[in-house]
Amino acid sequence: MTETQSHDPEIIARKIGQVGRITLNRPKALNALTHGMCLSMIEALEAWRDDDSVQAIVVDGAGEKGFCAGGDILKLHDSGKAGDDQAWLFWRDEYRLNTLIHHYPKPYVALIDGITMGGGVGVSVHGSHRVAGDRTMFAMPETGIGFHPDVGGAYFLPRLAGEIGIWMGLTGARLKAPDCVAAGLATHYCPSGQYEALIAALESADLTGEDALEILLEEFSGDPGDSDLSLTRGLIDAAFAGDSVEDIVARIEGAGDAWSAKQASILATKSPTALKLTLACLRKGTDLSFEDVMRQDLRVSSWCLTGTDFYEGVRAVIIDKDQSPKWLPDTIAAVEDAAIEAAFAPLDDAHEMSFLETAS
Repeated sequence: MTETQSHDPEIIARKIGQVGRITLNRPKALNALTHGMCLSMIEALEAWRDDDSVQAIVVDGAGEKGFCAGGDILKLHDSGKAGDDQAWLFWRDEYRLNTLIHHYPKPYVALIDGITMGGGVGVSVHGSHRVAGDRTMFAMPETGIGFHPDVGGAYFLPRLAGEIGIWMGLTGARLKAPDCVAAGLATHYCPSGQYEALIAALESADLTGEDALEILLEEFSGDPGDSDLSLTRGLIDAAFAGDSVEDIVARIEGAGDAWSAKQASILATKSPTALKLTLACLRKGTDLSFEDVMRQDLRVSSWCLTGTDFYEGVRAVIIDKDQSPKWLPDTIAAVEDAAIEAAFAPLDDAHEMSFLETAS
């Protein structure tokens, strides 16, 4: 696909055959979500929700590199620095979109071939069908920028088998297609070379039969190959159990195997505050409804703007690109539990999470 020009729409929403088609259309930015994209997706999904001519939703990303690499982090950083409500507005509407997808009454097929991270996970994993391809790279890397796995991370991550979700949330582990299928993050696999044919088939298919979509997706699915999770799952479950980041790090450092040593070195690069915050979010999310996770996400995201690590993480990774953040506090032991608990306090009435009337 050709690169889009700056005047091209950030999403392309149209009806083709019996599907509502959404293409995220910022390929130069790996289709990272803007506030406008979230609002446009909400508008399209609400219009198609009660449209009997639309049998399914199909979402993909322009270009070959990314489905959606996340949210517009720099805008959030700048809003936090300015002290305005732009970051809060973006998150509220992004989380409304996540909730709409989670409850959507029609099949929602996300074609996650390419980089799928952060906000891109939020507009895919909550839908009914996620089709991974050879280029899929799925991750929630927020602890590396002093943030937390929002967009419902505290809902889906702790519901994965064993401690896979805790491992992903803390380390930002990157999963390819075989791991995504093995973990249940992807419901199907389609070779990247077959993606265009799959899209054409979806656009021309009669999807009115109860099993029509499943049959079609199965026709295009193949064997993604062996997942590393079959080898590391026991190590993951042993290392990432419990409610204490200190205990997790101690177990990994004491394990003595190469995989654990690598995890320890990865965790050492992450924001200590974000690690503690993320583990608390994921453990709390285990027993929360989707809406309550969204409320928690908005509270915690807003809290991250009041500290230092989010700004320092964005500086190191996105602005200066020196990859050398100076976290404060710089050790896990120095992060006070009371400070983390404060992140979960309700917002004022004007800023608490509210939902679309049609979301549930």
